[in-house]
Amino acid sequence: MEEDLETQVCMLQSHMDGMIQRAQKNEEMLKRVQSLEMRLLSLNSLRELIEHIHDDAKQVFKLESLALVLADENDEIKQFLTEDGFMFGDYQSVKLLSNIALFKEKFGLSQRILLGSFEKTLSQEFWPNESKAPQTVAVIPLLRRGVYLGCMIFGSDDEARFQVDMATYFLDRLGKVLSVCMENTLNYEQLRRSSLFDTLTGVNNRRFFEQRMDEEIHRSMRTGDSLSCLFVDIDFFKKVNDNFGHQVGDMALTHVAKQLRSQLRGNDVLARYGGEEFVVILPTASEKKGVEVAERMREAVAKAQLEIVGKHPLKLTVSIGVSTFIVDMPGASKAVDKAVLIGVADKALYLAKNSGRNLVMAGGEVMAVSAVKKKSA
Repeated sequence: MEEDLETQVCMLQSHMDGMIQRAQKNEEMLKRVQSLEMRLLSLNSLRELIEHIHDDAKQVFKLESLALVLADENDEIKQFLTEDGFMFGDYQSVKLLSNIALFKEKFGLSQRILLGSFEKTLSQEFWPNESKAPQTVAVIPLLRRGVYLGCMIFGSDDEARFQVDMATYFLDRLGKVLSVCMENTLNYEQLRRSSLFDTLTGVNNRRFFEQRMDEEIHRSMRTGDSLSCLFVDIDFFKKVNDNFGHQVGDMALTHVAKQLRSQLRGNDVLARYGGEEFVVILPTASEKKGVEVAERMREAVAKAQLEIVGKHPLKLTVSIGVSTFIVDMPGASKAVDKAVLIGVADKALYLAKNSGRNLVMAGGEVMAVSAVKKKSA
């Protein structure tokens, strides 16, 4: 009787030790998952989010393989990542699917995690072609407000790792957090691109420029101050793209924008107008001052070479056209269409291009039209 009791006590002790060990492992896992979640929630860009998921989740969950499949019906995500310099070749486990109907066919409207062997659990369309297939998988759907954002797939070479009857608390939790992060990040990316900045060069975009140009024209009409507009074009930019590729072309755009901005005052406006063209607003600047600033910008670009890894430094130049808005009678002038001022600068730019490039040309002054009617004699 005494031996039976002692045996039961030993068995109970062993059982309790096992429970304590499992509780400790769960606590350690919870801490790692929480740390991962906090990192994901702190990110703003889609590129950073995907890179952290790929690198950190594999480490936290000790995975042999991981795939992130995102619904990208209109190639919007692909565009976001490309613009941000995401290296698709380094992250071949990231897959973008334009056929979003596949998600509904596989998961329905539930957020249930799918577990089991690779062959029985996962559709081939969801696994990256270049990646080695694991033995077992956990497929975590990413769903927000009834809309599929994609799914995350954990892969293991252990046949017993992901089984149908295993607990999925941590995976469920991570899937919900990641779904929120993905939705917020996509909304942020869309907002960022529809705002007033050019995402590549970091300067203002055309929309901002046109709004500000109207404001500055009206301000000049009130105060009588002159206003200069510069139209800037990178010389032989097509050859840069053709000879070095579009990635170097993007670097050249950013490089030139930096040099142009370095010559401006705090209240001046630099914007990317489109392609390799930039425009500048110089409030209170006369034609003489506008030409001086344009010359400094031209010289800054010509002197600052663009360093390219493994290649000779790239020398770039710009051609610049200048136009100036003049007001004779403050408060007594009609509004001038900004297209007129831009058009004069554009014609001057065309002349600089035809005169040999790497030049500044002044197109002349645009006079405000008086709104005061002259009295007849």
